[in-house]
Amino acid sequence: MSSSTYVQLVDLAKHFGKVRALDGLSLDIAQGELVALLGPSGCGKTTALRALAGLQELDRGQLIVDGKDVTFQNANKRGMGMVFQAYSLFPHMTARENVEYGLKLKAHKTASDKRKARSAELLELVGLSTHANHYPHQLSGGQQQRVALARALAISPKVLLLDEPLSALDAKVRTQLREEIRRIQLELGTTTLFVTHDQEEALSIADRVGVMRNGQLEQIAAPAELYDRPKTSFVAEFVGLTNPISGKVSGGSIEVLGSIVKTLPGSVTTGTGIALVRPESIDVVASKSGNATVFAASFLGASCRLTINMNDGTHVTAQLPSSEAAGIGAGSTVAVSLLDMPVFVKAAG
Repeated sequence: MSSSTYVQLVDLAKHFGKVRALDGLSLDIAQGELVALLGPSGCGKTTALRALAGLQELDRGQLIVDGKDVTFQNANKRGMGMVFQAYSLFPHMTARENVEYGLKLKAHKTASDKRKARSAELLELVGLSTHANHYPHQLSGGQQQRVALARALAISPKVLLLDEPLSALDAKVRTQLREEIRRIQLELGTTTLFVTHDQEEALSIADRVGVMRNGQLEQIAAPAELYDRPKTSFVAEFVGLTNPISGKVSGGSIEVLGSIVKTLPGSVTTGTGIALVRPESIDVVASKSGNATVFAASFLGASCRLTINMNDGTHVTAQLPSSEAAGIGAGSTVAVSLLDMPVFVKAAG
């Protein structure tokens, strides 16, 4: 274990009947790092988080936190703070009392005045100091989740575990709260494992994102690297949008849409391949002598998404800044080419 590694998941395995929820999962998390696990339902991300929390027994593997093996340690002895998808607040307790609850359960009970000071500090941190005496039914969903976050942080956890904590909230509140979670995590320096099915959520707040599939990590990297340089076709297709376009591969390059671009490591190297092209990698310019026709245009605010029919029968989706798409609409004749950006290429068929 390197000097900066704080949490280690080593060769974790967990089977539920014939289903391999975890199949040799290994992951290192540095101290103060926020790692997000992303993947389709059933990929094992929540099982991994629950195993680290002590809520799920393993068939095989080792869990190490701050140099100590906690694999067989009781959940209440691990010093983890956990925030669930459901708010899980005590309805008969005020926001302050909910935040104080974890402190009351500590082996050495925190004195009342210290509990009050700590809960006031955390409620201030999550922006709810004026709601300390409100009960859960008097709070919005976003406010309740902030209380749940403050409660998890009150015990100064070794690791903060977030199990899809924002999925029950509406889009605007979800965006605001994920930014708050990142601000607080950076301010406190808490090592954090965040499980989500929301790609935008994971890419926007994590130091590194791990994409899981069938109980294993397909790839873990910084968000930009994961998006721009996927190592497998699964990652390329799962994270973000792609256009599967057939082309001829040779010498580390592929010819698609009349352009020759480099292929990413892990791509097929010869013959016909399927380039997984990002919509924003497609250049579109209005041209009467162009090679394509716009079928539909969708205004998305800062960007515009174009559905395009190529003259050779290929269909592609392009996305470009709205300022560049001005004047391009359904029925427009356009010239389409690829920007000079490497693409992942999978085997045809």
